[in-house]
Amino acid sequence: MSLNQYTKRGFSWGLLATLAMTIVMGLGMASGKAPMPDPIPIAIMKQLLGEVPQPVLMATGLIAHFLYGGIFGAILGTLFEGQIKVWHGLVLGILLWVVMQVIVLPVIGWGIFGSGVTPKIAVATLVLHLVYGGVVGWGLRGTAKGWTRESGATEGR
Repeated sequence: MSLNQYTKRGFSWGLLATLAMTIVMGLGMASGKAPMPDPIPIAIMKQLLGEVPQPVLMATGLIAHFLYGGIFGAILGTLFEGQIKVWHGLVLGILLWVVMQVIVLPVIGWGIFGSGVTPKIAVATLVLHLVYGGVVGWGLRGTAKGWTRESGATEGR
């Protein structure tokens, strides 16, 4: 089975979007401005793996986070083959954020919309998911019909 160009580009831009999101999250955590007690990928791994060494949590958390971002970028690229607009990425980011708020955060013990820790988590994670969605949508908009590497442009973006 061969992956089409849209799936491959989607995965690549999903990875880059996850990198952008992770940098913003890391800056927030390092500056003390982020309302989360732990980076969420690490909190998820703590819940799944229990007490394991910090390097294991970091490695598994980052791998899972980047795979998740790449896979959803690939899904976006595949679903909208060549017709992607930035707003498609933003909608994807918002959908992933909602899933996080109502499923993931309660599972890791932070409550729906982070209410068990602070409601500021909902706002902070929305910003992160908009960064992800904006980057993946912006990157994939270049896959619209007529785009070429030489021109780097497409009509009707």
